Amino acid sequence: MKKDIHPDYHDITVVMTDGSEYTTRSTMGKEGDTIRLDVDPKTHPAWTGVHRLLDSGGQLAKFNKRFANLGLKN
Repeated sequence: MKKDIHPDYHDITVVMTDGSEYTTRSTMGKEGDTIRLDVDPKTHPAWTGVHRLLDSGGQLAKFNKRFANLGLKN
């Protein structure tokens, strides 16, 4: 391998959404940095099977208002 062309590979701490943490190695940041996850396997619908709709900027409410009359009538 060529010298001095590879990124620094060091230990960082990853904090999961429930507060648990673990140490891994990465090229991100610098030695001892911490990554706080917003989405992880404990909260992501693909792994949990629970789907949540997040309304960012009122877009979900706007969509529901616009298409409310397209639902099935009983």
